[in-house]
Amino acid sequence: MMEQKRQLEEMERYAYTIFRKDATGHDFYHMKRVAKMGRKIAFEEGADPFLTEAIGWMHDIGDHKLFDEPADAVAEAQGFLRRIGLEENVMREIFQACRNIPFSKGRTPDTLEGKIIQDADRLDAIGAIGIARTFAFGGAASRLIHWPNDPKHSSVQHFYDKLLKLKETLHTKTALRMAESRHAYMQDFLNRFFEEWEMPCDDIR
Repeated sequence: MMEQKRQLEEMERYAYTIFRKDATGHDFYHMKRVAKMGRKIAFEEGADPFLTEAIGWMHDIGDHKLFDEPADAVAEAQGFLRRIGLEENVMREIFQACRNIPFSKGRTPDTLEGKIIQDADRLDAIGAIGIARTFAFGGAASRLIHWPNDPKHSSVQHFYDKLLKLKETLHTKTALRMAESRHAYMQDFLNRFFEEWEMPCDDIR
């Protein structure tokens, strides 16, 4: 147990060095929330908390949105995990899960631990944090907040393309319970957003 604790602390430090300057919403604190939320869900769902948290710390390594050379980022992370003494079979499980977590790939991880981190990652994409991350990513990608005549590439459209659908994709009862209030908060936010957007502005040029 002490060895696993040390390894997780090393993974946290590694995630900090990789993601501390990210401005897209995939920063170190996103990694920490997903890893720690995943660990909490693992205890409630009877999964391996060590493996679950480890997947959480590594889950965005090699994401094509975040790395110019995704394969090199994965290889570097694998080398790091070997240096801290992680067993090869555990490392394979981590990266196999990581490959199947992104929403854009439309896949489901094979293991319960991978499913839990997919849930945790999606929970962090909704609610108040999810709203903040959406506009952070949109700004980094030069997206408009909202443009009624052409909403397709706006940050607000992202709620309808993805975020409002996430609750129905969750695997665990624990995550579904956590998602209820976050999902409702997003709906309330959008209602308020459009109410304010549509306020009379005839004199504004």
